[in-house]
Amino acid sequence: MNLEQRIARAFSMDETTWERHSNPWSVWTRFTATPLLALAFWSRAWLRWWATPLVVLALLWTWLNPRVFGKPRSTDSWASKAVLGERVWMNRNEIPIPERHRVLPNILSAVSGLGSAFLIWGVATLRVWPTLLGAALVYLGKLWFIDRMVWLYEDMKDANPEYRSWLY
Repeated sequence: MNLEQRIARAFSMDETTWERHSNPWSVWTRFTATPLLALAFWSRAWLRWWATPLVVLALLWTWLNPRVFGKPRSTDSWASKAVLGERVWMNRNEIPIPERHRVLPNILSAVSGLGSAFLIWGVATLRVWPTLLGAALVYLGKLWFIDRMVWLYEDMKDANPEYRSWLY
């Protein structure tokens, strides 16, 4: 099981949840999770232990986001195809993907991971520059990654009847 599959399992991502997450509203509002979490943890400087409910709410939003929006009317949007491509990427050990899609997503995930390290360091030490640098790297890596997932989905939608069925 690859890392992405373990993360999906931790988030209890079943077929219905994936369908709902392919709603563009879910994709775009998902980008609020990182700043909400950073702000919630940062607020400990002002609120002390009263920051805990904010952290819990931010974590809850991260988990709820793929579930709160309905199944989209169509999955023929960039945001929807990004989610479909993530599903193809997660399944790459079972259904091989083209060579051109095998390296860059890992590099982009590493960029996001590096950004996460800076972000965590910045929030932990209440320093602005590593927090902002980290957030910028997280978003750069993630946005480029999901753009690659659209391309991957377009290249793979005919490789498996299930992949094609996700497009409506």
